[in-house]
Amino acid sequence: MTKADIVNEITKSTGIDKVTVLATVEAFMDAVKVSLSKDENVYLRGFGSFVVKKRAQKTARNISKNTTIIIPEHNIPAFKPAKTFTIAVKK
Repeated sequence: MTKADIVNEITKSTGIDKVTVLATVEAFMDAVKVSLSKDENVYLRGFGSFVVKKRAQKTARNISKNTTIIIPEHNIPAFKPAKTFTIAVKK
């Protein structure tokens, strides 16, 4: 399902025009991005959590050059579904 598909589904179920729904969906995604970039998690009860995970520094190998490189510690975004979300998907 793409963003356009999501907008179409919301438009059908609510009757709100596509332009407004698209602006709302994009504003939601921007709010999540900004929050995660500030190291703040986003919790949506009944849906899940968008969290920032810290990856530790590690040593990796470049096989083609036979060298080792150090990958510094960094943050990555992750999604953890709520228990109700997980149960709904399993059914």
